[in-house]
Amino acid sequence: MARYIGPVCKLCRREGMKLLLKGDRCLTPKCAIERRNSPPGPVSQKRPRKSSEFGLQLREKQKAKRIYGVLERQFRRHFDAANRIQGVTGENLLRILEMRLDNVVYRLGFADSRAQARQLVRHGHFDVNGTKTNIPSFIVKQADKIVLRDKSRELDYFKAVSQSLGKHSTASWLSLDARSMEGNVISQPTKADIDLTINDQLIVEFYSR
Repeated sequence: MARYIGPVCKLCRREGMKLLLKGDRCLTPKCAIERRNSPPGPVSQKRPRKSSEFGLQLREKQKAKRIYGVLERQFRRHFDAANRIQGVTGENLLRILEMRLDNVVYRLGFADSRAQARQLVRHGHFDVNGTKTNIPSFIVKQADKIVLRDKSRELDYFKAVSQSLGKHSTASWLSLDARSMEGNVISQPTKADIDLTINDQLIVEFYSR
């Protein structure tokens, strides 16, 4: 399975904002944006340039891909699926990205970042509706139940997670039972529920060229 294995701090610097790709580290002075808030590459390429309409659309698409940790082919599949659903395509796309299993695990607080959540899902630590699911791109549905598997509860990592689980706010479209370490999808997320600065209309325009 293809995945990005390069330095993630460069991605934040390229987009000029914190993408929270390293979890809590991004909230400390060690964050690359705090230390060196400039695009990566030679100094000669860092001079401010006026962005074209295409450039703005491309940057918005790249930003969304990097936030959710999705490569181009899969991101395009998500867009095509969003385009087939009745409603606003951009909002449909964000909804699909939010309802990926790796993102749900991250939103519930089982991981500090989406990359970490993706790894936990791949290692088969979670059941969805009683079935072991190790596909990060699995799209959950309303009323689905995500539960930490019994064998995984004995691992030191999840013992530590259980101490802090539930202390942070959970997305409004999810519910979390910290004691039983399970989450429920109580509704589909709306655009207002997604606390990201993504201009979905620019992404739609990019793929509509």
